[in-house]
Amino acid sequence: MTPKVGEVYMLDLGYKGKVRPIVIMSREDPQAPRAMSLFVPLTKEPRGSRYEVTMPRVPWLRLQSYADTQGIGAVRHHELKDRRGRFEPAVVAKIKDAIRWAFEL
Repeated sequence: MTPKVGEVYMLDLGYKGKVRPIVIMSREDPQAPRAMSLFVPLTKEPRGSRYEVTMPRVPWLRLQSYADTQGIGAVRHHELKDRRGRFEPAVVAKIKDAIRWAFEL
């Protein structure tokens, strides 16, 4: 399985023993040297900072969510569970803008 940009999966991030939704942000690369993807976690508790992106309400996420670019991480593909859905390219573009700002790119 190769996850695609904008797809949302559930992942145990080790926070209070909870499984949380994440958004895949890695480019689609069929020749990547490792079966890993970069992700941004979603949170339900906004802090009102430029590190966050308010996500649209979607039926496959129970609560209003916010992409938290301070929590960027990497995940091995075999760890991904329960694909929930996929955000549209315009939403992914907003997350990419926040990542560029966070890394001063």
